[in-house]
Amino acid sequence: MHRRKFMRLAGNGIAGEALVAPFAQVLNATAPAKASLSKTPKKALMKVGTQNVSADETLRVLAALGVNHVCSTLPSARLDERWSVDGLMRLRERVESFGLKLEIVPLPLSSNYITKAENPNIMLGKSPERDREIDDLCQMIRNTARAGIPALKYNLSILGVVRTESTLGRGGASYSTFEYDKARQEPALTEAGPVEADQYWERITYFLKRVVPVAEEYKVKLACHPHDPGMPRDKGFRGVHTVLGNVDGLKRFVEITPSKYHGLNFCQGTVSEMLRKPSEEIFDVIRYFGFRGKIFNVHFRNIRGGFLNFEETFIDDGDVDMLRAMRVYKEVGYDGMMMPDHVPKISGDPNGSQAFAYTFGYIKALIAAVDSET
Repeated sequence: MHRRKFMRLAGNGIAGEALVAPFAQVLNATAPAKASLSKTPKKALMKVGTQNVSADETLRVLAALGVNHVCSTLPSARLDERWSVDGLMRLRERVESFGLKLEIVPLPLSSNYITKAENPNIMLGKSPERDREIDDLCQMIRNTARAGIPALKYNLSILGVVRTESTLGRGGASYSTFEYDKARQEPALTEAGPVEADQYWERITYFLKRVVPVAEEYKVKLACHPHDPGMPRDKGFRGVHTVLGNVDGLKRFVEITPSKYHGLNFCQGTVSEMLRKPSEEIFDVIRYFGFRGKIFNVHFRNIRGGFLNFEETFIDDGDVDMLRAMRVYKEVGYDGMMMPDHVPKISGDPNGSQAFAYTFGYIKALIAAVDSET
């Protein structure tokens, strides 16, 4: 519009309002959008962590790498002085002396094969032996709380972690592998004998009904690891039906004893192994348990493949988009540890130190990336 004509119209009250009003509407409409862009992004609450550490030399290295949250090694396989309040406090204080925080301690319920397990009668379903074992574990829970340690992790496994022959991965690294059709089921039954799903659920429920009320009273989180790997529901493996080896089973598990202290050591790798299409399905599984506050700890590892046929890869070499997964943990408000697990074996790195260091850095970078996003 010509400048003189515009000024004449602007001088006319009616015409002036007609012109100014649309501009005001546009400005008002865009103001909220501008304001929303200035809001502080939602913070990422996750922290890089690791497990099975207690040696001073290792704790010193972790502090240098900025891995400030840890799960210790098993204090002892039985209720002894190391599981006393003083013993656990000494452990916590020693970890804290390196500037780290002891977030979790493992209970003597490991993923070992049943004959090597520390408290085998719980999963064998033998009474009164299992009652004595559960009583000891309850005392460990009480002592953990009194020592100022917030969480315990455990397994309810009979088979242990089943794998087949490793395969070669990136750079000649060795990838832990499982192919159901190649797995040797010899002998046909474990020492537990045939364990149908209903029997397994009875043993799990018997255990939870006795330990979760103690955890609730003493405010200690109990984080259970899923069965690794999942097996066919109709056939199982060596006579055992692994009921915590599928997502439906994990959903049932967290509802057996409703409590904010009863949840999962959410192994993303293991859960991915349960899925037909982990690259598509894992994110909604994280949301299901995350929004319900049932993820207490995360084993943040990647796989290639899926149900009954997979490889455990480097964190950036699998099928799952780990940046997208980290965004989902932020979305659900998860505030616990993200830790490496089952890292590939590299030539010249027998203890996995290089592979772990690489994974720590990758996890820290992912957390920083999603923390910066609105």
